[in-house]
Amino acid sequence: MSSTVQQAVSELSVPVPWGEIRGKVWGPDHGRPVLCLHGWADNCGTFNTLIPLLPKECRYVAVDLAGHGLSSHRPPGVFYTLPLNVADVRRIVDDLQWKTFSIIGHSLGGNIAAMFSALYPEMVDVFVLLDSYGFFPIDQNEISKVMRQGMDEMLQYEKKPEEKKRVYTYEKAVERLLAANPTLSEQSVHILLERGLVQVEGAGFVFSRDLRVNFKNIMRISLEQSLEMQSRIQASVLVVLADKGFGAKTDPEPYPQKFATVLVKEYRDKNHTVVMVPGDHHVHLNDPELVAPLVSDFLRTKVLSQQLWA
Repeated sequence: MSSTVQQAVSELSVPVPWGEIRGKVWGPDHGRPVLCLHGWADNCGTFNTLIPLLPKECRYVAVDLAGHGLSSHRPPGVFYTLPLNVADVRRIVDDLQWKTFSIIGHSLGGNIAAMFSALYPEMVDVFVLLDSYGFFPIDQNEISKVMRQGMDEMLQYEKKPEEKKRVYTYEKAVERLLAANPTLSEQSVHILLERGLVQVEGAGFVFSRDLRVNFKNIMRISLEQSLEMQSRIQASVLVVLADKGFGAKTDPEPYPQKFATVLVKEYRDKNHTVVMVPGDHHVHLNDPELVAPLVSDFLRTKVLSQQLWA
């Protein structure tokens, strides 16, 4: 008998005050709950290739974050910020009636996972960061500038007359996403476009995500604030970095090394696991067989084996 999840069971819809959060569900009804959070400008399709390789004993819920995929956009005048995404996670798990669960987060999804685990440490037993350090600090003297930039972008957007979204043929949409995300394989692009496009009758396709997710995030924190939050995490943590993604030894892109070094040291000092795999930022989607054994072993060791003895 196979020890991995074979197929998505159902589509998920969680009501929220401004609409719904959509997603996909894999695994048995009473499996060990695992919430899967995608990265910025992606959608829950980012886990389509990874989840089928993970332990079948778990129930995986992968969601489209607000403003992404098939989920509702935030109301007019509302910014896209990390704390609001964390609040959405609480809404989702409350709707699912999960008291304790695990999280797998890619990129931005990893940052949401880490902040949630710091604010609600009693609810998260394990979280896995896929090419994410869990926090994205910036220099303290840059915070005011970034906040102003994000506010100005939103205010200017609101002053413009409502623009119709650009309509693409499917082929042009593929080209557009490949150009914007050169780390994606063409197969991965097709997967993300399953939820990333909406068909316009008789015209073609528009991208489903809210244009406002492109604005500067006005809620940024310093390294000191990141470390304080990191210290509150009680969950076991697995950090999987890609050697051509955030694990690359470059500064300031794709991740400021001066911050990465400190955050990684803190994880290791608390006996968390940090590993490097060959690949780009979307290695979990492009080459899931490189990531799946690490995540599977971690879930089996930290969650499933304990459950057997509970």
